[in-house]
Amino acid sequence: MEDKKLVFKFEHLLSPIKIGTMELRNRIVMPAMGSGHASPDSNPSDAIIGYYEARAKGGVGLIITEITIVHASSKEPRFLAIDNDSLIPRWREVARAIHKHGGKIWPQLAHQGRQGPSAGTGQVPMAASAIPCPMIKEMPREMSGEDIEMIVEAFGEAARRSREAGLDGVELHGAHGYLICNFISPFSNKRTDEYGGSIMGRLRFPLEILERIKAKCGNDFPVGIRLSCDEMVEGGLTPEEVEIMAPILAEAGFDTLSISRAGYPRFRWLIPPAGTPVGLLAAYSERIKKLVKIPVMVAHRIQDPVVAEQIIAQGKADLACMGRALIADPDLPNKVATGRLDDIVPCIACNQGCLGRVLVEGLPIRCLLNPTTAHEKEMALVPTQKPKKVLVAGGGIGGLEAARVAALRGHQVTLIEKTDKLGGQFNLAAIPPAKQEFAKAVQYLSTQVRKASVKVELGREVTPELVNERRPDVVIVATGSAPIVPASIPGMGKPVVVTAHDVLAGKAVVGDKVIVIGGGDVGCETAGYIGERGAKEITVVEMLGDVAMDVIPWTREFLMERLGRYRVKIRVDAKVKEILDDGVVLSTNGGEESIRGVDTIVLAMGAKSVDDLSNQISDKVAEIYVIGDALKPRQAIEAIAEGAEVGRRI
Repeated sequence: MEDKKLVFKFEHLLSPIKIGTMELRNRIVMPAMGSGHASPDSNPSDAIIGYYEARAKGGVGLIITEITIVHASSKEPRFLAIDNDSLIPRWREVARAIHKHGGKIWPQLAHQGRQGPSAGTGQVPMAASAIPCPMIKEMPREMSGEDIEMIVEAFGEAARRSREAGLDGVELHGAHGYLICNFISPFSNKRTDEYGGSIMGRLRFPLEILERIKAKCGNDFPVGIRLSCDEMVEGGLTPEEVEIMAPILAEAGFDTLSISRAGYPRFRWLIPPAGTPVGLLAAYSERIKKLVKIPVMVAHRIQDPVVAEQIIAQGKADLACMGRALIADPDLPNKVATGRLDDIVPCIACNQGCLGRVLVEGLPIRCLLNPTTAHEKEMALVPTQKPKKVLVAGGGIGGLEAARVAALRGHQVTLIEKTDKLGGQFNLAAIPPAKQEFAKAVQYLSTQVRKASVKVELGREVTPELVNERRPDVVIVATGSAPIVPASIPGMGKPVVVTAHDVLAGKAVVGDKVIVIGGGDVGCETAGYIGERGAKEITVVEMLGDVAMDVIPWTREFLMERLGRYRVKIRVDAKVKEILDDGVVLSTNGGEESIRGVDTIVLAMGAKSVDDLSNQISDKVAEIYVIGDALKPRQAIEAIAEGAEVGRRI
């Protein structure tokens, strides 16, 4: 069947726009997102410069850096800063790197306020009022008039340094509970002086900052502000109140408004995962856009350029903030402009490499589907000088990435997959509720492997005999894992028992009353899938003290809500002692109990590596690499990273 290429025009997204006196080549914005790559002295590191330069080279209109601290009282080693003149030379390098590719860049100027813990800053946090942040839970001190003047001047000086460094403007971080938002919001500002009370009182702090910046930098240096249009907490900012504020801010001289939402008390909505609505703030930005004459940006869940184009075409915003999409693919704008949509590395909103790495693990940013993120220069693809015959055993996402990279470098690559489709277990990851976007990963990698001229053979298993026949120089073993089915539990072989993999793959039908053994990510996601399909009673049994502990905390909140909607019962601190014909016997802290009348028992007890091949061919092939779950069952981000690394090594 002949491929029919769908043509979609991006005439709005790719059109230029002016913000104040600055003109952008298109409407695509990379908004502020933490990378974890700041130098210990708060300077932009080589990794950060390379990271931003790659996005400028990729065609983005405007880059807004991650949070950039303006005063020592809010400074932490993991954040960029521009709080003293010694930092100007390095920022000048940032500006040069972006400008040589035709891009524009603003630092996002910020003070953490009560969200800057003393453990990081070394100082008691300051705030509009002496009210702790619900998430940080540290008592701040209320800022005096002298404190306010000090910080207003710090913002002004930071903007002055930005201009001296050759940066193109600045954005004030007035959202998400940081210090400026701390003043704007009635949730955190309980002052009774001229900086509190009324809307104009609460806006006084950012308006004084704006006035100071304009005095130091002039009116031809754009200044934007990011706002939480809805803090999603009782007594916090509401869309209606922000609609009153927006024209005031515009008329005061702000050159653009950037619409965001939520704050630390509703952290899960700051970086919404897969399953939440796409372009979910466009309705808010549309309301604001009707009230002001300056450009309006909007963020949150704009991963698809088609969504971005429609938001702008429909007059809901002037610019689209495509944050995680640009983490996944720095070349997204250029690919959009040249019609190469199927070459765009998709963001699947998994949050594993961005949110999970930076905020949960305290590690620098990565991307599940793009291991080169923030390593663009050192991981550039270098053509091989000695092409080799490479055999990849297994067509999961790790094997696909290894095959793609090796082929692009000039090796002759054959990928053999024993099933009838590529993608491996990632196909199953896209089955549970709210996970359908994960299918984009398989679609992308399958397409790229084909375009790289990898020879793909489905429905065939790699054996020692096949290796003897093909005589490859290199074998990459990416044979994945299989569900653990512990034979030590009596009754494990009974007909009532199936695996979560079989359920998700459509190989097993479950009844009305179901027990899922194993409360990790797979078990809980499978329970949600079963609930979505109408099972009347579902119980998840977990031997540890809680469930879904291998899920990013804020994504876990959405998952647990779904389980609640399907009335899934959770049993923790419970081990399965025996499987009966219609139930289980559990060993609990209180002794022993039985659950009977069960139609189906679903196993989600983890996975074990599948690698019978590497030892069998160790004397037949000079180079053998084992990657992904075949090496050790882990998350997909490790499988793809290992595939990318091996593909570059051979």
